Amino acid sequence: MDIDQAKLDEFVGRAVGDLGSALTAALVVIGDKLGLYKALAQAGPLVPGELATRTATTERYVREWLNAQAAAGYVTYDAGSGRYSLSAEQASALADESSPAFMLGGFQAMTAAMKAEPKLTEAFRTGKGLGWHEHDANLFEGTERFFRPGYRANLVNSWIPALDGVEAKLRAGAKVADVGCGLGTSTILLGQAYPNSTIVGFDYHAPSIERARERAAAAGVSDHVHFEIAPAKEYPGRDYDLVACFDCLHDMGDPIGAAAHVRSTLSTDGTWMIVEPFANDKVEDNLNPVGRVFYSASTLICTPASLAQEVGMGLGAQAGESRLREVVMAGGFRRFRRATQTPFNLILEARP
Repeated sequence: MDIDQAKLDEFVGRAVGDLGSALTAALVVIGDKLGLYKALAQAGPLVPGELATRTATTERYVREWLNAQAAAGYVTYDAGSGRYSLSAEQASALADESSPAFMLGGFQAMTAAMKAEPKLTEAFRTGKGLGWHEHDANLFEGTERFFRPGYRANLVNSWIPALDGVEAKLRAGAKVADVGCGLGTSTILLGQAYPNSTIVGFDYHAPSIERARERAAAAGVSDHVHFEIAPAKEYPGRDYDLVACFDCLHDMGDPIGAAAHVRSTLSTDGTWMIVEPFANDKVEDNLNPVGRVFYSASTLICTPASLAQEVGMGLGAQAGESRLREVVMAGGFRRFRRATQTPFNLILEARP
């Protein structure tokens, strides 16, 4: 094959950029753990020694870290003064956990997922799965931190209002199940916004449920927000006004079975809210930066998690609305629609 040198140079340049991205991810996690971003946001511009003093770290390591971060565009360097700082935009994404743009959870989750590479390499050969619970524990916290900004910004303000008649029920006092709740962020947000409602979070992962209970107590909502260990096809209760699944249906081994169970637990006028990673129906329409992240996460985490369970449908994080509709309707629902969306999520509504 003849090689087009210009195209080869372009590809190698892209690969070099990806090598830098992989290395940067590890350095971002270090900066997160050591509080380097927050210290720089609060006090910058700083020289390396000043940042090291503020964070009880070593100047030589901090200087090299700052230069790597400046080369990546994550930190701003002023050559005249030799000082480093965060712009308002960089600080919003790297130092402010209340910001909708906060990104550090994603780095924490993905570097944790990478630790399973030897197991996943073998899974490619055998076809076996890798359960969520088999990953490094930082995946659980990192995933919650990644999704939390979007949930805080959108769940109560736009997603619930986009559902037909649900907001009024929640304000009056509804019975809610949050299935696959993880560390309970979505459950607690609902509890804080709708104190007249009773909300129960279910997840098969016992350590996550334990943490969720602690967080609910700290948030002061334990009187009406509860957590129980239960898989999606077996959680207890009937006549729920709302069942919610946040970014987890595609992880289930038997999403059709889960849909059927949701259908059996809803009231006659109940609603199932399904929040899934944003995806178009055609592969070629997902070949973009967001699709790259979700396909990669799906390869490392979501698809192996599904394949580790019974049925093992392996929907993947980029299933798309049409495929999700098929799953939901096969579970016995009659009505299905896209209620709203964000650049990272589809918010789907299913009704009996």
